[in-house]
Amino acid sequence: MASGELAGCLIPVAAIEQHLEHMAMEHDWRSVSLVTRAVAKRLAPKVLVAEGLMCGISEHHMRHPGTLTLRPGTFLTALGDMIESMTRAGFRNVVVVNGHGGNIEPIHGTWDQFLRQFEGINLHFLSYWDTLGQADANELLLGGKCLPDDLPGHAQEFETSFALAKFPDNVRDEAVSDQPDPSPALATAEQGNEWFDRVTERLAKFVGEVIDGQRQSEMPPFHP
Repeated sequence: MASGELAGCLIPVAAIEQHLEHMAMEHDWRSVSLVTRAVAKRLAPKVLVAEGLMCGISEHHMRHPGTLTLRPGTFLTALGDMIESMTRAGFRNVVVVNGHGGNIEPIHGTWDQFLRQFEGINLHFLSYWDTLGQADANELLLGGKCLPDDLPGHAQEFETSFALAKFPDNVRDEAVSDQPDPSPALATAEQGNEWFDRVTERLAKFVGEVIDGQRQSEMPPFHP
């Protein structure tokens, strides 16, 4: 870090929650963890991954036993503490990479506060699937192609293909088609590998632009 070689930090956040009956509850966390590690590897040795929080805001899944959830205030406090920890370590380029839809609105609702709190830090927030667009859905999805219902969706074709490609041990094959939603049965490992490659390539480009100074966070105004 003193030499300037280690220039950026990725903070993955996600959830531990139900993914229907065919995927493990760790899906969101394991996905974003793999994505951020792959991005750091592409940019090595410039980027560090700070994995500090597995669960997120999942109150809407709490009727499914085993789901873990944090209150929004608890989650945002922990996220702020992790960002502060990395800035105190010396990082000036920090990207929070999200892997769970339930975290988005609470983070967006307070992000301007984080930007003010960490004035002088090039701080960004991005859900990893936001690197994908309608053209990707049209090309790769075999079922529905609507964003965000089908991409990323929840435990459907996109997420199931991701799991089949990167951690097939988390997929219960016998349960994939034994549910009302038919889209998980369309997923393939080949499709999942293509999603993973596109996401990590584009996210690496985004992070590279952050640490090279081409992409700067915009400071909200302070009021007297």
